[in-house]
Amino acid sequence: MTERSYIAVIRHGDYHQRKDVPSARQPFGLTVTGIAQAQSCGDLLAEMAQSQRLEFAPMIHCSRQLRAWQTASGIAGRLRGLGHEIDALAETSALAERGLGSAANLTVAEIDAVMQADPRYPSPPAGWKSDSDYRLPLEGAESLMEAGARVAACLTEIAETGRGRLSIVVGHGASIRHACHHLGLLTRAQIAQLSMFHARPLLLCYSGRDNWQHLAGAWKVRPSKEEALD
Repeated sequence: MTERSYIAVIRHGDYHQRKDVPSARQPFGLTVTGIAQAQSCGDLLAEMAQSQRLEFAPMIHCSRQLRAWQTASGIAGRLRGLGHEIDALAETSALAERGLGSAANLTVAEIDAVMQADPRYPSPPAGWKSDSDYRLPLEGAESLMEAGARVAACLTEIAETGRGRLSIVVGHGASIRHACHHLGLLTRAQIAQLSMFHARPLLLCYSGRDNWQHLAGAWKVRPSKEEALD
């Protein structure tokens, strides 16, 4: 029987962000609340590992966004304080949130103005920010589904190399949700119905051959009228 691997997927903590900017690749760090959330996440992970009788992999994986790195750093520090061996952090662009390419960090209004001024393309459709399949027709942009496929491939690679241990992965809510859809853990409808709590782990189990299970940790149920932006 193939040895199973376990991954705790975590959305970064609360962070500073520009208002009305749909890009989640903003370069800002955690708030005071977010720093505390990262510390608490270390405790939650220790409890999770103990209850599942798992040993942590020595490397924590995270995206290159500052808030993800800070969350991973806070988790690592707390786990080390509890006696767990965490050697280093591994940053990767594969865990980033959906990219808007050349429109990165523009406001919604600025993006609309750019599109209206470009004779090659129509204006973005209403609700485009949360449309899983829509991709801005701009250099370097990707859809949420494409971002999810990227993250899913990264999670599978980590799982394949981390057999028998619990790997910690810190990323971003929307790309993780779409990744879980690609991995067969969420239906298409659930992508919009669910969100992720800041710095609260979801435990996934991989047993090979694209077989994934959600073992522990709770999704955040999104209010029915709330637009799925994270």
